[in-house]
Amino acid sequence: MHPYHESNRKNESVLPASSQFSAQHPRTYIQATSPNIHMSGTGEARILGSAIAGVSELMLFHPVDTIAKRLMSFESRLIHTGSLSETTANLNKAIFKENASKGVGPKALGLFPGIGFGAVYKILQRVYKFGGQPVLKDFMTERYGQDFDRIFGHKTGNTMISATSGSLIGIGEVILLPLDALKVKAQTAPEQLRGRGVVEIFMKEGFGLYRGAGWTVARNAPGSFALFGGNTAAKSFMEVEDGKAATWTQDAIASCTGAILSISVAQPLDVVKTRIQNRPFDSPESGVRIISKLMKNEGFGAFFKGLTPKLMIVGPKLVFSFTIAQHTIQYFTTRFNK
Repeated sequence: MHPYHESNRKNESVLPASSQFSAQHPRTYIQATSPNIHMSGTGEARILGSAIAGVSELMLFHPVDTIAKRLMSFESRLIHTGSLSETTANLNKAIFKENASKGVGPKALGLFPGIGFGAVYKILQRVYKFGGQPVLKDFMTERYGQDFDRIFGHKTGNTMISATSGSLIGIGEVILLPLDALKVKAQTAPEQLRGRGVVEIFMKEGFGLYRGAGWTVARNAPGSFALFGGNTAAKSFMEVEDGKAATWTQDAIASCTGAILSISVAQPLDVVKTRIQNRPFDSPESGVRIISKLMKNEGFGAFFKGLTPKLMIVGPKLVFSFTIAQHTIQYFTTRFNK
């Protein structure tokens, strides 16, 4: 409960500025273990809810993620205007690789490489991202909420805090890059991992697994800004403020808004990041060199390879995981605080 109630409003003039701000814009908090940080849900609820979202997303959408990664990695023109047969052949080759000439069964099963790395990466990513952003947002609201409200206004200020905290969390996500790199290699260039154990790879390659870290940060910062900022802005538009529980439909709409914005903003740099990651361990290539070759051989449109399946399928994937995360966190928070 906030320390200043409605009955104390008459004393606001003698309160510190930060207390006056809090009294003007009361928020509902659940006390965290630290007396200086407030959380909108328990830590246990956030971990459980985010983990459930990660597992659910992986099982349903890993094949689509594989398709998107393979399209982004295909370094030739995919679409040939005026030749449907050539376009179809290119898509078949890009998506199914060595299984392109095989039947439906092998093609379907061939879309699951890297699911082991994907499982570990996805769970850690979702726990960190969807569990960590609300904690950082609450911290920033407590410390800097007055400044954001003064500059942007209360509603927009809340959106900006959500977006900024999301962007900072996205930058920190680079710590998980080795798992993401191994997942991408398994999906797009499995021959690089064949016959090698995970421990051997980590021991031999070391920090080489962090190749493309700068491009990953450049991709994640605006992408996560758009994801969480778009989500909060949509909820604000639907008049779902902090401390109010959103309905499933409201969560889905808000998540869809954030997902579409995030995917669209991050797509060009996602192509660069993916191509850096699928290069052989002993033959790395810089992002600048990749961009130069891409523009020369494939044209500007290549920056958006893989965008269509992302918006059609991966968009709902983010909506699914974000919505599941938020509602399972809310469910477990209620259960744990009974």
